[in-house]
Amino acid sequence: MTGLTGAILYRGPSELDGKPIVVIATGLGRSSRNEKTGDMVQTWIMRDDVDPWDAVKSGQDASVCGDCPHRGTSCYVKVFQAPKSVWKAAQRGAYPLVSDAAALTALGRGRAVRLGSYGDPAAVPAHIWGALVAEASAWTGYTHQWRTASHLQPLVMASVDTPEEKAAADREGWRTFRVRLAGEPVDARREFICPASKEAGYRTDCASCRACMGTSAKAKASPVIIAHGATARRFALYRNGEAMPAAA
Repeated sequence: MTGLTGAILYRGPSELDGKPIVVIATGLGRSSRNEKTGDMVQTWIMRDDVDPWDAVKSGQDASVCGDCPHRGTSCYVKVFQAPKSVWKAAQRGAYPLVSDAAALTALGRGRAVRLGSYGDPAAVPAHIWGALVAEASAWTGYTHQWRTASHLQPLVMASVDTPEEKAAADREGWRTFRVRLAGEPVDARREFICPASKEAGYRTDCASCRACMGTSAKAKASPVIIAHGATARRFALYRNGEAMPAAA
């Protein structure tokens, strides 16, 4: 695997709706510059047959985002930037297909891995992720499909947006990652403020924290974070039940 900067990990039907998707890993040959996540291999889950930004605008992103309430509205990922660039490179044949278990394990060996820099890990067969992180130093992963993807509990966190959703996910055996409004309380018994967040003073990064590794993590409580950045206002509209502008 020496010299690889990116690779296709999976090409096949989505586990969500059977449509063709592609999973691409980048950052294999160099350190990530993302200050919040730290040095992590990034993975991108996208429709294989549709430009990801076009997929957002047409609703075909359901193949990789499922029923996430934030797709096309309050999602923090700027799909027309990195995802689109990576997708276009894949369409040009820039990345080799690396799909057997041993090779996937080699790609993740000793690295921190981000399962779903864009897209929901539940769209991808679980054995792909299992092989990729088998010898990884750490990983992060989040799913809004937690009501139907309990097989992913050892690998990813349930993405929840309200205390009620957190309680429901807790009952089903998940660890959670909850986005909250500023001023909304934190359950001190079951939650802690994300240490890689602004509100925690950026005490660490995701690669070092290792709290978002599903039930495989040593942490038993679950992180929370205040909605931030360009999507904070949209998240507030969503939480208040107000209409959000769709993707342009």
